[in-house]
Amino acid sequence: MIGTSFEILGSLGMFLFGMKVMSEALQKISGDRLRALMRTMTGNRFAGVGTGFLVTCLVQSSSASTVMMVSFVNAGLLTVKEAIGMIMGANLGTTSTFWIVSYLGFKVSLSSFALPIIGVAMAMMFIPKKKIRDSGEFLIGFGLLFLGLAFLKEAVPDIQSNPDALAFVQNFTDRGLLSVLIFFVFGTILTIVVQSSSAAGAITITMAAQGWIDFPTAAAIILGENVGTTITANIAALGANANAKRAALAHFFFNIIGVTWAIAFFGPLTGMADWIMPGDPLEPDNIPLHMAAFHTGFNLLNTSILIGFVPLLARIVVKIIPPRPGELSASSEHVDYDAAFIPQTGEISLAEAEKDVMEMNRLTRDLVSGFAEIYARPSESLAERVAELKGLEKESDRLTIATNEYLLRCSAHQVSDATMAKISTLLRVVAELEDMCDRGYRLVLLAERRYRKKRQLSPEIDNTVQQFSQVVVRFVEFTAECIRRGVKTSDMETAIQLENHIDEFRKSLRKESIKRMRVNGDTVKSEIIYLDILNNMEAIGNHSLNVIQVLRTHE
Repeated sequence: MIGTSFEILGSLGMFLFGMKVMSEALQKISGDRLRALMRTMTGNRFAGVGTGFLVTCLVQSSSASTVMMVSFVNAGLLTVKEAIGMIMGANLGTTSTFWIVSYLGFKVSLSSFALPIIGVAMAMMFIPKKKIRDSGEFLIGFGLLFLGLAFLKEAVPDIQSNPDALAFVQNFTDRGLLSVLIFFVFGTILTIVVQSSSAAGAITITMAAQGWIDFPTAAAIILGENVGTTITANIAALGANANAKRAALAHFFFNIIGVTWAIAFFGPLTGMADWIMPGDPLEPDNIPLHMAAFHTGFNLLNTSILIGFVPLLARIVVKIIPPRPGELSASSEHVDYDAAFIPQTGEISLAEAEKDVMEMNRLTRDLVSGFAEIYARPSESLAERVAELKGLEKESDRLTIATNEYLLRCSAHQVSDATMAKISTLLRVVAELEDMCDRGYRLVLLAERRYRKKRQLSPEIDNTVQQFSQVVVRFVEFTAECIRRGVKTSDMETAIQLENHIDEFRKSLRKESIKRMRVNGDTVKSEIIYLDILNNMEAIGNHSLNVIQVLRTHE
């Protein structure tokens, strides 16, 4: 018995490892398209369902995709409404695994081809072309998945040789609603334990195919697995902000509402699966496909029923989970990459780092604008405003550390060459943006020092400072636009023109300042502050150009 248990665990481990390898390869092949899909997500709930479906089909784990969506909500990349639509799609997407396992794993003797597939895939891994290597990695995962499934089928003993076990299971069947509830709870616990609805589904399908459970029992376990898979996302959201908790709770509500009506109409629902799928469901060989039909039918009906109630569901979770006192808005918060139970999906999760890069650029703009505001009011004490801007500079330091760590962790996992190049680009951009924020805060300190030391210059000179700061802000805003949509050839020309304009402006103003100091030595201390301001603004322009050049080089 102990030996059999270890065989089952080993087979399940191979199945999960194969799924992980296959998922990572699929992400590398389509990571850019998936990230674009997530970035362009709108409030259209139907588009969200389609996006969630596609992402889960590629990641091959609804737990992974829903946790990823929760982390995107936490980072402000998705709203709660958008996430709910995508979660509905994720529930539909996870049914694809049931069909693959049910048909290829039990209707086709694919296990005899698993080793040859792995052998061919290994040869592909030595071919220099990246696409072929990624395809080879996908085939290795594919082969390991079905090899693990074949071992699992062999490890689970045939029910005919274990009549006592069958008698034990039958003690809990044929009890009507009570039996459905018992096996529903079993399915929930099983999914929580293995932390994968796909793995739990593979176990359930194997048990049914080996004759341990009948179709209604398997259907009840499937309903439990749909609830069990929501636990992972809720655990991942424990340390997140209120919006992420709401998205995870909405996932739970969506599934628990569906399971409630499914249990109430359990007979008609299983009958619908029997009607859709040919073959006698009493025969163990036919049960896997009937289970896949039941799983798909349930999730399709549940999505069709509840998609019209997405706004209501969003309002309910907002009412249940109010924002914490003093909590930052989702748009300015970063999700820690190593938060508990967040899946290592470096390809798609890179979008969170891109969002933080945009946030750092915004901080630079706010610091330069804040400097201009303080400089324009030299006779007023603006200590509170200076303290606010100091907070922005500290936020930029925090974002720099967190984003760099996040990017390095993403690069430590299996990602494509294009994604690795993107990570290198973002690391360089973050370094430039940190310097820009530091320069912006130095400008604030110079404006504050000017007030404190009573260093006055003529209104004409003060006006040139305001004009210069407006040019710098315009360049920073242009840089943000390039980060968001990419850099075109015409953008490089515009960036060079802006940087040249800033350089010439600074040189002209510097010459005028030196002339004034030669004529009137009393203004030297004021002019030194003025020159420091010019130098720091020019430096921000240089860093902005560097950012655009880095982005252009790696496109």
